[in-house]
Amino acid sequence: MEYLVILLQLIVALSLLNVWLVQSNKPSKWRGGAAKTLKEEFSVYGLPEFMFYLVGFLKVGLAILLLLSIHYTEFKEIAAYGLAIVLSGSVLMHIKVKDDVSKSFPAFLFLSMCLAIALL
Repeated sequence: MEYLVILLQLIVALSLLNVWLVQSNKPSKWRGGAAKTLKEEFSVYGLPEFMFYLVGFLKVGLAILLLLSIHYTEFKEIAAYGLAIVLSGSVLMHIKVKDDVSKSFPAFLFLSMCLAIALL
């Protein structure tokens, strides 16, 4: 079970770091509305620009903390529950703009993985 949790930590953390640090300015079929970049996606959601930076800071910071929690296990629940809260917001934003359910799938999947990490 321990190795499954570590695998989930790696998948979630590295995926979020990839989205926010490597793919943020590239189009994706998962973006809300017709947005081509992450910043445009926040505009589609009707959120102020500072929310883009706040959510980015939280997701990147908590993803790094989730990686660190592989060795420093006392951070695991903080990182996993923190990401679950932020990812819940992602799912809700997709619902808000009436995106097809498939667009919110990654956020819902990573939310589920974070809850599994925290609870296992």
